[in-house]
Amino acid sequence: MTNRNHHIVIIEPSSVIYEGMFAIMENSDERFNVVRLEKLDEIPAYTLRKAVDIFIVSPVLIQNNLKTFNTIRDSLPQSKWIGIVYSYFDQQQLSVFDETISIYDTPDAIISLICRVVEHHEDDEQGNKERLTEREIEVLKLLTAGNSNKEIADQLNISIHTVISHRKNLSQKTGIKSVSGLTIYAVVKNIITLDNFRE
Repeated sequence: MTNRNHHIVIIEPSSVIYEGMFAIMENSDERFNVVRLEKLDEIPAYTLRKAVDIFIVSPVLIQNNLKTFNTIRDSLPQSKWIGIVYSYFDQQQLSVFDETISIYDTPDAIISLICRVVEHHEDDEQGNKERLTEREIEVLKLLTAGNSNKEIADQLNISIHTVISHRKNLSQKTGIKSVSGLTIYAVVKNIITLDNFRE
């Protein structure tokens, strides 16, 4: 793993389980920055301020909120998702996670799995995603500022067809289709800042 702190968010209703997970990570030799959120719907606002490497989530929270969970997960392709299992869950329910850990796993096994997910996450960032071109970044900035395809075309002095082509490339390279998802991506990657949204 690299020497940087790895940002981990635990979303877990049980204080006992959260405190146990926090203690395991705090007592390891790895560099983790661990934060707790209470609910799934707190994720979008939080990720506008901070990039998250790994979310550790109780499957209980997504049982009746699968659509919300999938929307959030799809808007954050740079993050990995680990389910923390402490009762029986159907395998199909657990398939939405990149990995799962059990409360019966040893601390060493939990840390080992988290490190493996972080390393895989870093490999993805370095190898799998193509870099955005300067023109794609310009289109992304204008898109997140609320401009239409025509307005972007006029400002960059290119055709609407070219703008649509750049937007298609942005979606393919980032894995994100929605403007709101691209906005979160742009903030996380420091392409734009939250100041862009303040009046």
